[in-house]
Amino acid sequence: MTDIAVNITDVSKKFRLYHERNQTLKAAIMRGRTSVHEDFWALNDVSFDVPRGSTFGLIGSNGSGKSTLLKCLAKIYTPDRGSITHNGKMAALLEVGSGFHHELSGRENIYLNGSILGMSKKEIDRKYDEIVEFSGVERFIDQPVKNYSSGMYVRLGFSVAIHVEPDILVVDEVLAVGDAEFQEKCFKKFRDLKTNGKTVILVSHAMSTVLDMCDHAAWLSKGELMMAGPVKETVDAYKSSLNLGE
Repeated sequence: MTDIAVNITDVSKKFRLYHERNQTLKAAIMRGRTSVHEDFWALNDVSFDVPRGSTFGLIGSNGSGKSTLLKCLAKIYTPDRGSITHNGKMAALLEVGSGFHHELSGRENIYLNGSILGMSKKEIDRKYDEIVEFSGVERFIDQPVKNYSSGMYVRLGFSVAIHVEPDILVVDEVLAVGDAEFQEKCFKKFRDLKTNGKTVILVSHAMSTVLDMCDHAAWLSKGELMMAGPVKETVDAYKSSLNLGE
């Protein structure tokens, strides 16, 4: 296990899709207190390992289960079956402005978000200038973040997450909101993390980005693992499936 950053074993996650949900007490009584629903398995017995020190891509069409899996990794969701184990400190950036309080300033949110991600106040004090500089929102740092653009949200949120210095960084496709200059800054940071033996798990619909950044990948389709392995082989198989209309 020393060469494995994350082990995902037989992970399944279901959600209930309601067709007729009881909105009132009267409806519940009339229907015998039951709602009409079906189980939807967003993930179904997914298993693979993420090698330590790799940049690992998660690919697949919309609705394939990528974001659900990332939320299981970040412990936002709990799998219904299976297990996920990781070796080292993990930080996740899954949604624009996740962990931010809209009424607080950028400065205050750095301390709030940093503490949520496990940093002490001393650590944040020490890294504060670096976080702000990397984010590029210096001029607006004392403004409430509710006035920030989505790009500013992403830059500040990503900057806090990477300065946690995690062993494993999990990133959803929020970076697509940033401009080209900031994206290149982030990719450089990913390369630095890899050089330092850290692991990055990245969801992206841009296959050119996955091929450029990642050395391994997993392809999900309709909640099932289709393939996991070297990035080029996995991306080629995924692209072939699209051409076949699968």
